Amino acid sequence: MSDPLLTVADSLKDRARAALGSRNLILVGLMGAGKSSVGRILASQLGIPFIDSDHEIERVSRMTIAELFAAYGEEEFRALETRVMKRLLKNGPRVVSTGGGAFVNERTRRHIKKGGLSVWLKADLDVLWERVNKRDTRPLLKTENPKQTLENLMNARYPIYAQADVTVLSRDVRKEVMADEVLKAVVEAQKESAAS
Repeated sequence: MSDPLLTVADSLKDRARAALGSRNLILVGLMGAGKSSVGRILASQLGIPFIDSDHEIERVSRMTIAELFAAYGEEEFRALETRVMKRLLKNGPRVVSTGGGAFVNERTRRHIKKGGLSVWLKADLDVLWERVNKRDTRPLLKTENPKQTLENLMNARYPIYAQADVTVLSRDVRKEVMADEVLKAVVEAQKESAAS
């Protein structure tokens, strides 16, 4: 006899995989929202590749994100990010986690909208701060008051992230729970799209 909970979980994965089709599942949001950690779980559950766009940028440039910012500035970094995202999104399906500023860039946002289903992992300030203040690897937070900088980024970027196809609240729960909520949102988005 099969476990009913397992069957429900399998059918959610199957329905989400079918809803996605050949499209990419693209995770957007601020640093610390869980794009990479949740993205890896989603890719594993859906049986498709996972790509972290920041890691891909570091691979092709042979520099860290922080080194790129320091050497070339944010504008040049964003231009490189746009080129990398355009290439990554040509093929699918994949789960792609983006850097926090990728979706804010209008050209990159167009590639994302054309390249698949965008999911905004939306988190409140305290959740983000708890996740990002432990490491010193965020170039945009190398300021006198990094928590205020993070809040300023939220205020500037949240209206743009709201243009994503789907929004899922990222909060202090297990990553597997977040991944399931994203899968449910993918299925719901497909139902709504089919109904309209």
